[in-house]
Amino acid sequence: MPSGKTVKLVLFEALQFAAICAPLFVVMERFAGLMRDLKGGDNWTAYWLVVAVSIAYVTSVTLLVWVPLKYLILKRRRFITKIKQWRPVALAYVILCPLPCFALLIAASKVQVDGGQTLDHFTELPVSLVLLCLICVDVVERIRTFSLTGKGNALGADFDMRGPVLTHLEQVTTVMGQHHQHPHHLPDNSSSQNGSPSPAHTDTTSTTATIITATPAARRYLSNDLHRQSTPVSPRAYLYSPTPCSGPLRFLWSSDLRSEAFADSFLFWLDTAEMLRVAADPDVFHSVWAFPVFILAFLSTLRLAVAPQNPLVSCAGVALQDFPFFVLRVALMGVFGVYVTPVLYAVKNLLVCLSYVYFTFLTRVFKRRSMF
Repeated sequence: MPSGKTVKLVLFEALQFAAICAPLFVVMERFAGLMRDLKGGDNWTAYWLVVAVSIAYVTSVTLLVWVPLKYLILKRRRFITKIKQWRPVALAYVILCPLPCFALLIAASKVQVDGGQTLDHFTELPVSLVLLCLICVDVVERIRTFSLTGKGNALGADFDMRGPVLTHLEQVTTVMGQHHQHPHHLPDNSSSQNGSPSPAHTDTTSTTATIITATPAARRYLSNDLHRQSTPVSPRAYLYSPTPCSGPLRFLWSSDLRSEAFADSFLFWLDTAEMLRVAADPDVFHSVWAFPVFILAFLSTLRLAVAPQNPLVSCAGVALQDFPFFVLRVALMGVFGVYVTPVLYAVKNLLVCLSYVYFTFLTRVFKRRSMF
């Protein structure tokens, strides 16, 4: 009987491979139907030609790109073991699946615009399927290192505990603290004469920890945890600190990183889904405005390649999504009216861009002149 790790590996790989095949076959079948209708409706040669091309494309990218890449990652061969800040599987998926799907949607719009026909009305099913498979790949990459049964790893997928691990933590009283406890026993001043700091300049307590080796991500996590334990907490912070519940409703306080990964992934792509919904408007799809909509939507999917713990996530979100989407939404509202896209998303894009610029760059200019 196969082990649990083998079953999980087969399940995840099957889901990711299905996420490549399903959107391509659906979008190419719709494009094949459009080409058949343009030839008169009874010409099935163009239809089966596009279907054959789709099967050949999926077979080629699977054997030449997907399988070798998966082999290198699962076997941890060559340069793959050094990649930590971006995800090769996600980048390969974005190039192999959403790129040709959006290209075919643009081609379908272009063919109808040039011919002055509206044979194929845009439906949301192909785009929703592309985004759903994109989210599936993102979720699989996020929870791959978690176990599917039992409690999840508290440190998550980004903290591989193979290096500095905190094993012991205790409070140690310094010389100044001992002096206050035993005033009749004065400390030796020889250390001050030798150039070391005097007891008057030392803290009352200090925290020491026994640390062995760990990954940089785990080291940052443990350092932050040690800093939180050794830093005095403002009394105001207790107003917002959660308190454990022991009543009959204590199950409502339960949370798990694995379920949060699903919610985070869907929220992460909500703005892209709304931008692609704009193309469902026939006036937009059968016009030249379909080109920037699908192009900018594809550029926003490139954020999937950046690892969640990478500091470039915020910059990539502003550069690849919020700023281009804000400009495009303002242009669409100016051409088609304010109801073509919700104003809420335009305001969201603007606020994200302004807050990123202000808190990342402008606060450094005013850091010595803080007024509030």
